[in-house]
Amino acid sequence: MYSKQPLRINQQIDQLINRGLSILDIDLAHHFLSHISYYRLAGYWWPMQAEPKEDHIFKPKSNFEDVISLYNFDRVLRVIIFDAIEKIEISLRTKLIYHLSHEFGPWWFQKLEIFQNVPEAVKTLAVLEEELVRSKDIFIKSHKAKHKDDLRFPPSWKTLELTSFGALSKIYGNLKNDVTSKDIIAKELGLVNHTFLPSWLQSLAQIRNYCAHHSRLWNKNLPGRPKLLPNPPFNWIREVPQEKEMHLLYIHLCCIKYLLNIIQPENNLRQQLVSLLEKYPSVDPNALGLKPAWVEEPLWK
Repeated sequence: MYSKQPLRINQQIDQLINRGLSILDIDLAHHFLSHISYYRLAGYWWPMQAEPKEDHIFKPKSNFEDVISLYNFDRVLRVIIFDAIEKIEISLRTKLIYHLSHEFGPWWFQKLEIFQNVPEAVKTLAVLEEELVRSKDIFIKSHKAKHKDDLRFPPSWKTLELTSFGALSKIYGNLKNDVTSKDIIAKELGLVNHTFLPSWLQSLAQIRNYCAHHSRLWNKNLPGRPKLLPNPPFNWIREVPQEKEMHLLYIHLCCIKYLLNIIQPENNLRQQLVSLLEKYPSVDPNALGLKPAWVEEPLWK
């Protein structure tokens, strides 16, 4: 039975010191712990603790300042990644609306016959309906007022503007494989055909949610596993991570960069990451899965 009781901030600081974490500025530690929860920060000092982890004893030379550096590094990293994924999300939304509207008409997303998993498609429509009901957007209100007798959803170019990246990735992945637009969209995003893109989108949607909810990305075991092309048509990496490294951020960063190079060829993702690592030299790039010569890879040049 769980028996731990809440600790006051002074007690939290005392506990960390007793466990071997060096805290030079008590007032500063009090300030951070009053604005960033103990448990949130624990994700950043966890690797600083010796085995067995259950004892919570810190390794020698562990200090609170490095914990805060990691936290700040991770916060900026999330902002950079969120900005990059936003561009991918907008591109995917645009391509879904454009190609499928021309293939099946403005209400293609309500045509259950074009989806592999009909119950899943029905769930997605229910989510879309909830978003439409909640929406305060002028273009939705105007559509409803102007077309009161039309019981259908607004056309895809209106309805899908309300849709999350997660829902968009599910819509794309659930399209039947003989839907022509499914391959067209994958090819336009540099992934040749529909075989690979769904896993990339699912992975990026998960990371986008971590960013949106301010969850830790540094040293995180990511659940997504993007399916990699054997011979990508555009610049890729020569040193592909091994299976045991696929849970780290690096391969996902590579997927983001690959898509971004097509969507926004003059992007500065490489420069942003290099500058961030230079600003926080105490951060171990291995915790992100970064290879020693990652900046020299064709993808990142």
